[in-house]
Amino acid sequence: MRPKALALGCAALATAVVLSGCGSDTASGGKTKLTIGLFGNFGYAELLKEYAAVHPDVEISDRTASYSDHHKNLAAHLATSSGAADIEAVDTGYINQFKATPDKFVDLNTKGGDQLKDRWLPWKWEGSLSKDGKQIGYGTDVGGLAICYRRDLLQNAGLPADRDQVAALWPTWQDFMAAGKKFQEKAPEGVKWFDGGPTVLNAIVGQASVGYYDKSDKIVVGENEEIKAGWDLVVDGVQSGLSSKLLYSTPVWNTGFKQGQFATVTCPAWQMAKIKDQAGPEAAGKWDVTSVPGGGGNWGGSYLTVPKSGKNVDKAVELAAWLTAPEQQAKVFKSAGLLPSIPKLYEDPSIVDYKNPYFNDAPIGKLFTDAAKKLNPQYQGPKAGDIQTAIGNAMQRVEQGKQNGDESWTQFVGDVQK
Repeated sequence: MRPKALALGCAALATAVVLSGCGSDTASGGKTKLTIGLFGNFGYAELLKEYAAVHPDVEISDRTASYSDHHKNLAAHLATSSGAADIEAVDTGYINQFKATPDKFVDLNTKGGDQLKDRWLPWKWEGSLSKDGKQIGYGTDVGGLAICYRRDLLQNAGLPADRDQVAALWPTWQDFMAAGKKFQEKAPEGVKWFDGGPTVLNAIVGQASVGYYDKSDKIVVGENEEIKAGWDLVVDGVQSGLSSKLLYSTPVWNTGFKQGQFATVTCPAWQMAKIKDQAGPEAAGKWDVTSVPGGGGNWGGSYLTVPKSGKNVDKAVELAAWLTAPEQQAKVFKSAGLLPSIPKLYEDPSIVDYKNPYFNDAPIGKLFTDAAKKLNPQYQGPKAGDIQTAIGNAMQRVEQGKQNGDESWTQFVGDVQK
């Protein structure tokens, strides 16, 4: 899905339906206790309450960690067959790593998954299949790309605010940077064009025909000319003063939304929930959504897996199937903006015609379903999530003045080859 939450320990279970002893499989009154391990806002708060209301024998809580910590902890829990939640979310950047050890997960095909496979986009279903045909996860969302922007900040700098006119400013990423330089000439004091280099770079990487790996699982980022060109472009933007130099999913990034420190942010569908959470109700209507430079692309999307080490795997499988069903994915799209991975919803008028009032009634249903239909998924290797973190850290070194672009790129390539 997406890297967008601060770490929370077991004592701080977020969005809990019922809180009971962490790690216990039996709740008060003899009910079955299920936990779900997440990173960021999956839009499940009301759904978990809804499910518990019609399943009075089950008590559910979720525990949320940061993107990197969540996946590192999951790997550690699987290695010891202890400590994993009953359901564990896995981002698309990590799914290849985990499906390489399918014996650690329930094969959902043996629990009725083979009868559900036609729900999902074919490539989404195949993305969590192990080489020997075991299905380790049910697809949640996909991360089709857009740009979210502050209408008022663009207007104050003499640029258009209408979403079609804004999209016309940046058919390419080069145009996006050129528009940013115009913005900075008249920008309100302390306001930058974009939040931080890593966020922009992730979108450019998501549009590349080949990402960090080739299909043989060889790391090819060091020789990937598309990604290197994107790197150089973002470095130029940073050096031209367009960046607020904030790393996504950090406290200072969250504060940047509250204080209006930047005018644009790369906006996978799931990003809208983050913006609304952090910018707050006072920014409603100031934010808008339009198409991304370069067209198409993907950043994020997740799966729900069921570790074999759980003591209530059948009830966990039932909950995972329910959370990822079309009806629930439609609700999550409307409440949190997460783009469904179920293609029949792309023709549903309640989805296609949906407009988000927080984002100035932007037609996000049409914008994101159109993007999903055009999506050509990029192959993700075993440690793609770790490499994404590493390239973000490398860009941060440039933004902080610790290295120039060439020095940081060289270190990054060397680090990932290790």
